[in-house]
Amino acid sequence: MLYSSLHMSSNTANKVAPKSATKHGTVDEMFKVGAHYGFIKSRRHPTVKPFIFGTKNTVEIFNLELTEAQLAKAEAFVQHIVGSGKQVLFASSKSEIKDVLQRGAESCNMPFVAGRWIGGTFTNFEAIRRRADKLTDLIHQKETGQLNKYTKKERLLIDRDITRLQTLFGGIVSMKSLPGALFVVDAKKEHIAVAEANDAGIPVVALCGSDNDIKVIKHPVVANDSSVDSMAYFISRISNAVKTAPKLNTDTTAPASPVVDSK
Repeated sequence: MLYSSLHMSSNTANKVAPKSATKHGTVDEMFKVGAHYGFIKSRRHPTVKPFIFGTKNTVEIFNLELTEAQLAKAEAFVQHIVGSGKQVLFASSKSEIKDVLQRGAESCNMPFVAGRWIGGTFTNFEAIRRRADKLTDLIHQKETGQLNKYTKKERLLIDRDITRLQTLFGGIVSMKSLPGALFVVDAKKEHIAVAEANDAGIPVVALCGSDNDIKVIKHPVVANDSSVDSMAYFISRISNAVKTAPKLNTDTTAPASPVVDSK
């Protein structure tokens, strides 16, 4: 049994481990990256209780079969969004996975925010878009030599402006309109982004630890959201879902279903 090595506390000793755990490759993969670890019980949000399998050394353990089902739904939803011609914005301010998130988003040509969330990204999108456009324009001017007319000091100031704008808005340059979905790692930490998405009617897919309120998330995936290996695994799964999404489906109201490639 996949869970047999876990020594459960006395109050969970009578629970039965998932009988089909070893039959699910995804469950095995998640187990290997430590996705089954939550926090101590005192940190658990009530909405996560149904996903707790038991405890080990005071740390709560997730039922990865339930996580597997959530992940499958999240991947199908992401594929539907991309298949309808919309983007998925990847976002997390966790410094330990900044590069992982950026690589994951870039690998599937999706916009990203790898760092501090800029308030108003959704609710004041036009202003944010103007800043991203300014970045694009300055980079173009620099690459085409149009900045040579300025003094050395002026070019230095412009370079600093480019660096600042690149840090803040470089990941969303390709996002010409509001995305079809938001994918965040640790919905509790990214509560501002989640709140903006909900206000703007943008569905949220989120990796949620045991301290997250999952009722505010459209597609929660309850698993370890603090381990680098676990976070990287779920970022990879969502980016791969984007890559393998069906071809463009112009009917954005249609339910998620495989689209036949006409080629």
